[in-house]
Amino acid sequence: MKIEDLPKTIPIFPLSNFIIFPKTTVPLNIFELRYIDMVNDSMKSDKLIGMIQPLSLNNINQTNPSLHQVGCLGKIISFKETKNEQYLIELEGIIRFEIVNEVKSEKKYRECKINFNRFHHDLSNNKEQLKFSDLELIFRDLKILFEKRGFIINWKELEKQSLDETINALAMASPFTLEEKQVLLEAENLNIRKNKIADILSTYTYDVFDNTTLQ
Repeated sequence: MKIEDLPKTIPIFPLSNFIIFPKTTVPLNIFELRYIDMVNDSMKSDKLIGMIQPLSLNNINQTNPSLHQVGCLGKIISFKETKNEQYLIELEGIIRFEIVNEVKSEKKYRECKINFNRFHHDLSNNKEQLKFSDLELIFRDLKILFEKRGFIINWKELEKQSLDETINALAMASPFTLEEKQVLLEAENLNIRKNKIADILSTYTYDVFDNTTLQ
């Protein structure tokens, strides 16, 4: 997509502890009525939805929780209706955005005016160059953390992907907090995101890593 083709107002889907990055895809089960309406409207137009996190876990049960400023625009690339009238969709990340302000409307779901000024480079097809040797320590500590938290990751399949896909997939699936995931989403580029993951891992207690000191 070209920057000039992007919408200035988008439907917003607040989802706690969930992030999506440009050039990654995620499956979503849509069951809440207002978000079924949102998907219906999106499928009739540009198939675009803005994914964003609420500001804290304290307000996720509110109807209209306060939101972080930065989210990611996603496009519906797969759609299926289930027997119980829910939707299974696959969303592909396009570009990150910043909220300008929320738009008042009669719709059940929320809409926001947004801009993409900080994130034009998300539309580039260039691959960021990192070596797996740069990530060996991070991968080791992530594996330990994932296993301790009961997360199952197919590491062999991950290693078949490009490094940017791998890092972003791990960031999305990680058992990090809402705020930590937001830091990763807002990281300007892949190298900064890699370093942020290392920084976050270094804050976890020794007990998580069987008293192994992180360097």
